[in-house]
Amino acid sequence: MSNSSTELEVTPSIELLKDTSHINALENEAIYIIREVAAQFEKPVLLFSGGKDSITLVRLAQKAFWPSKIPFPLMHIDTGHNFPETIEFRDRLVEELGLELIVRNVQDSIDQGKVKEESGRYSSRNSLQTTTLLDAIEEFKFDACIGGARRDEEKARAKERIFSVRDDFGQWDERNQRPELFDMLNGQIELGQNVRVFPISNWTELDVWSYIKEEQIEIPSIYFAHKRKTFFRDGMIWSAEDGIVFREEDEVVEERLVRFRTVGDMSCTAAVLSDAETIDKVVEEIRDSSISERGARIDDKRSEAAMEKRKQQGYF
Repeated sequence: MSNSSTELEVTPSIELLKDTSHINALENEAIYIIREVAAQFEKPVLLFSGGKDSITLVRLAQKAFWPSKIPFPLMHIDTGHNFPETIEFRDRLVEELGLELIVRNVQDSIDQGKVKEESGRYSSRNSLQTTTLLDAIEEFKFDACIGGARRDEEKARAKERIFSVRDDFGQWDERNQRPELFDMLNGQIELGQNVRVFPISNWTELDVWSYIKEEQIEIPSIYFAHKRKTFFRDGMIWSAEDGIVFREEDEVVEERLVRFRTVGDMSCTAAVLSDAETIDKVVEEIRDSSISERGARIDDKRSEAAMEKRKQQGYF
């Protein structure tokens, strides 16, 4: 009886140690990558959306350079169709941490005639971000852009290296990538090239949430269950607020208890029914989920190779 009782008490502790060790290893790898960026590049920038992954990157960058401030700016490519909760959180975070924030707007690219606004049932500004991003990289001469993409999100992202080279047109060639053997990160680039860097490439959605829980990181309220005016389309739940998402007259608006697993452009990001109001409940919900977080992103469903095509054109 005593042996059985001892095993019951010890087993949870072993599992907790395994989880902590795993998260610590991921954190150490990410901090190493971020420091390599600062060491190898002249003008890096951290691409920041106000979502959980970019918020995690900010915490990792803080740790990488503590007690000094993060030595490079944050940049947000604002579609103008972001969730209000995300923008409010973005502005508050950079003010509290004393960080430099650069914002470039897709609306400006539209006004300049560089991109054309989509219309109709599945219209979105998400794909229009590419032009605004490439223009901003050229404007500030950034040679490295740090982002929160992870390999578990989507198969095109699974192909990329941690240091992913873009040509002088901002394009990615998936057939011509550098090997990264033994964690050797090669930051040498030719004139006009730049590098996209993915410090949390090896993390999963669950890893990110576990880290947020462990570090007690504040995140936008939109990630937790809340009542919202929504409507159903194609088996997905869309926000009916602000009139940004195109809605047919027969698509009925109802208030539902939902949360968002990802917070991209409002016009391409669906919600999920949920009563998860705490990080513990979110973690439990993700463990039980059989659908990836990008299963709620309509922009990934336009074609089988939608993400890969956008990345080839310069999308992050």
